[in-house]
Amino acid sequence: MTREKPSDSQLRYSHLAKARRVVVKIGSAVLTTNVGLDYPVLDSLATQVEGLRQNGGEVILVSSGAVAAGRRKLSLGNRVLSLREKQAAAAVGQGSLMRAYEKIFEHLGTKVAQVLLTHDAFARRDRYLNSRNTLFTLLQWGLVPIINENDTVSVEELRFGDNDTLGAMVANLVEADLFICLTDVAALYNANPVFDPQARPLRVVKRITPEIEKMAGTVNSLVGTGGMLSKIKAARMVTSRGGASIIGPGREPDILTRIFAGEELGTFFLPEPQKMPGRKHWIAYTLRPKGFLVLDDGACRAIIGGGKSLLPSGIIEVRGKFGVGEPVHCLDRAGLVLAAGLVSYTSAAVGRIKGVKTSVIADILGYKDADEVIHRDNLVILSSDPQKWAATHKNEQ
Repeated sequence: MTREKPSDSQLRYSHLAKARRVVVKIGSAVLTTNVGLDYPVLDSLATQVEGLRQNGGEVILVSSGAVAAGRRKLSLGNRVLSLREKQAAAAVGQGSLMRAYEKIFEHLGTKVAQVLLTHDAFARRDRYLNSRNTLFTLLQWGLVPIINENDTVSVEELRFGDNDTLGAMVANLVEADLFICLTDVAALYNANPVFDPQARPLRVVKRITPEIEKMAGTVNSLVGTGGMLSKIKAARMVTSRGGASIIGPGREPDILTRIFAGEELGTFFLPEPQKMPGRKHWIAYTLRPKGFLVLDDGACRAIIGGGKSLLPSGIIEVRGKFGVGEPVHCLDRAGLVLAAGLVSYTSAAVGRIKGVKTSVIADILGYKDADEVIHRDNLVILSSDPQKWAATHKNEQ
């Protein structure tokens, strides 16, 4: 007798039923209005979080809103702020944000803890472990950690870019079962609902493909820094490590309670069936590229379809400046990012040996540290559909 495959709604509910550690990212558009923080929304979300905790769950909040709260408090209007102005607004608004959380959770009998992070807390192993241990201790003590980017001191190389990315990285840091991204959009749609009345929401996404990414469109929130594409990329970061993710409407009444009750709100992203190893996930999603290597089609096919190392013969261009062991991204001729990896040679050395066979590396450089520019153990495929790329370029020389 053939067993029927579970429906999408059954798959969704089965993952929700097993979720015990949850990271909830709350966007600025959910938390703020044109006059400041939206206290009724904050109160409702805090009550729902406490309900999840009372049912045995562990919840970490990643909260936007500091810059928006500071903007309102300082009467800065809706003009574009410079980086310095954003950092100053965050310094003013972060205090208001945490006071609001403290007061609301105190009424519920729960204490909160503020955790401000920059990107190097994840890129540096010592800080990564310190952050992880701190969060686990806070959870053991029964507190609700409330995380935000340290906007006041962040410089470009230390920034996450948006709190969607921060939320996904936190979810992976603590090995969360579920990452919930609350925003001002109801769900991921197959077309832009603003312009297409036939657009319909996707309730379950089994795999994030280029077609799914295209559905994100280019519409950004008026308040936050990340659009739908950044939320899908965040979901991909989580699902590739074995967690599930939801993009849902943060202003919908009782949104968290209804999600865990099985109501089909927002878009649910199933975990990838094959979990990416931790080190490769770190290379792919945490480290930022110091440079880029443009590859010929043969090298692209070798690393995508054959699981091979990157040899110098397949490199046609070197961009940027990087040292031994630093991260780079591999591009095809059209500029599409296919892979990330840690290099065995400096950018200057790769520039000298690109396009040549490994047998002459020592003759050119005077030494040979490795046959490979990137060994396959240090190489991660980033293309969301490598098979499609390989099929498209099958007959190209």
